[in-house]
Parts: sequence; structure tokens; C-alpha cells
Amino acid sequence: MNQFGKVAVMFGGTSAERAVSLNSGAAVLAALQSRGVDAHGFDPAERPLADLLGEGFSRVFIALHGRGGEDGCMQGALTLMNLPFTGSGVLASALAMDKWRSKLVWQAMGLPIPEFVILNESSDFAAVVAQLGLPLFVKPAREGSSIGIVMVKSAADLPAAYREAARHDSLVLAERAMTGGEFTVTILGTSDQARALPSIRIVPTTEFYDYEAKYFRDDTRYLCPSGLSDAEEARMRELALQGYRALGCRGWARVDFLLDDTGKPFLLEANTAPGMTSHSLAPMAARVDGLEFADLCMRILEMCDVG
Repeated sequence: MNQFGKVAVMFGGTSAERAVSLNSGAAVLAALQSRGVDAHGFDPAERPLADLLGEGFSRVFIALHGRGGEDGCMQGALTLMNLPFTGSGVLASALAMDKWRSKLVWQAMGLPIPEFVILNESSDFAAVVAQLGLPLFVKPAREGSSIGIVMVKSAADLPAAYREAARHDSLVLAERAMTGGEFTVTILGTSDQARALPSIRIVPTTEFYDYEAKYFRDDTRYLCPSGLSDAEEARMRELALQGYRALGCRGWARVDFLLDDTGKPFLLEANTAPGMTSHSLAPMAARVDGLEFADLCMRILEMCDVG
């Protein structure tokens, strides 16, 4: 596949999601090599970015997750190096990584989001509980993979939940719990060419879809088709596309949803460098849509851009 030149599959990094990224990158690297791509692993935690130019890489497949890789920082560096890379650019990556600011964008567009409150040390926690009800979720605004998220069932537990989330990020959200189910929709493409893949319903056996349920448990169920009616499926896919475009995403991303008790969908967050492990959801949706893992990796690579 000489049309791609020498490809760096960038994985690892220094974020709290390093372990997941190593697994994603290994899977992507093997898939691209199986299709004849001159692909090589590249861990920015262990090598300077200048090696990308020095060793003649012509494009980068970003399989980094979390801060430093999915938040616009790496995208900015690669843009300055004039190296095409997979996924969204600087602004969309930064917005999607920041759950607060992505919610503000969606809210301004009139898209449905769960009610939330920003927490700090001086917050009136009793007032937060009165406003959002129980249970509620407390989460770092700029982490992924459910790192630092706490489900709060008692008002007395909210201060400790805040402190736990604040260990991971100075910006902390409290969010109304939605109990009608968790879904996700993968998007492929850019602008008017973007297309939503079939939705997946996530059914964890744990209280919520936490880090362990995402990556280590074998009893988490993933339903695709998700069980939505045709009209509900069409509505969720359209909302996913609207949320994706509102943030300015390109190439690919995954948009997560929660349903309330009436079945109404609410946009939760967007992931601009979704997981590509054996437990990951984007490859699952692609497979149901007729796109095997290696084909998905090739499609994403084909959509590389600069800036």
C-alpha cells in the first residue's frame, strides 16, 4: 500500500488511558500490516516527535486516548509538522475531550443533554442534590474511559465523590443520572459525507459502565442491533451526526448517549479517538455494518488530513 507511504501508528502516550491505548494501537498496527501498509508503532512517551520527520513518516494513525493524544495537543503538533493524521483536528478534539464545553456547544445548538452542575470545593452540595436528584454521577470533565467517575446514591457521599473526581481534573461535573439505558453510535466520514453506523446498547452487570466493565469484564453485554425501533434508531443516529458536526469532528468518532425513563435520548459525550481493542464498540458497529476490523482501519487511514 505505497499510496500511504510510511505510517506511524501512535499509541501509548502518558495519559491515564495509556494501557488501553497500547492495546488499541497493537490491534490497529497488526490490521494495517495485514493489508500491506508500511506501518510502524510509535509511542510518544518513549520517542521525540521529531523522529516522525527524521524517519520519513508520511502520515499518522492516532490510537492515543486521553490527555496529550485526544485533546488537541498532539493534533496541533502534527499540524505544525505538516503531517496528515487520522481523526479530528485541534478544536474538535479539544472540545470533545472537555465534557463541559462540548455540552455547552450542544446546548447552544438545542441538542438534548443531561442536566449538570459544575462542582468546586465551595459548592453547596445539598443544593446540587436538590437540583439533580439521586442517584447522580460525578466525573472529571477531561478524562476518558470512565476514570474518576463516581455514582452517588446518598447526599452524604457527594463531597467524597467530588474529591475523588478532583484528583483527576480540576474541572468536575455533577450530572443527573439517566436510567433508561446507555447507547453509542460510531460516525465515519466528514461533514455531509459523515455516516452513522448502527447503534449499540451497552448492558453492564455492574452499577454503571465503569472502567472494569469496559475493558476487563466478560459479562458486559453489547447489543447490536440495539433493540431500538426503526424510528428510535433513526433519531439516535441523526442526533449523533448533529452532535458530531456541531463539534467540528472529522474522519471518525463515537458519540455516547443515555436514555431517560421515557426512552428519550440525551447526548453524553463524544470520543474522537475511540478504543480499538477487542472490547471496543466502534469495530463492533462497523462489523455489523459489513466492515471488518482491518477494513475499518483502512477506511480511517484513507481519511487522514492535516490541521
